[in-house]
Amino acid sequence: MAALPQPLPVTLRPMQAEDLAQVAEIETAAYPFPWSRGIFRDCLSAGYNAWVLTCGARIIGYGVLSVAAQEAHLLNLCVAPSEQSQGYGQRLLRRMLDLARWHDAQRVFLEVRPSNRHAIALYEHAGFNEIGRRRGYYPAQKGREDAVVMALELLPPEDSPPPAA
Repeated sequence: MAALPQPLPVTLRPMQAEDLAQVAEIETAAYPFPWSRGIFRDCLSAGYNAWVLTCGARIIGYGVLSVAAQEAHLLNLCVAPSEQSQGYGQRLLRRMLDLARWHDAQRVFLEVRPSNRHAIALYEHAGFNEIGRRRGYYPAQKGREDAVVMALELLPPEDSPPPAA
């Protein structure tokens, strides 16, 4: 009896310039108003935390996070439409939150379309709360769409020593 093929491992790694074509392809498949390849290139040039989730040589998701002054902003988190609903979004989000903690951020902010119910559910499950709205933030088919602004207070890991007095 022949052995069944083993699934390829899914791994996380920093995004590189040679990943931008695949990342832009996923972005275009996932969103009606996608970021351009140039925006992702600018994020890499600015030194933002940009990571990809890979299955073999194929990128299946990515996240982009900026951190400054003890605050992080999740700028983009996306899983290829064909790979959604398999826990990959949670995995990417955990990595972005770990990076925010590593950079000593105390809170993480993000904006999400109110029509993106799956993303809102993902963020709420991770502990994000709605803190406001940005009117007309996103382009939409018929004008503009608001953004739901969400935030998460980051607590230090339970196994870390207490801060010095």
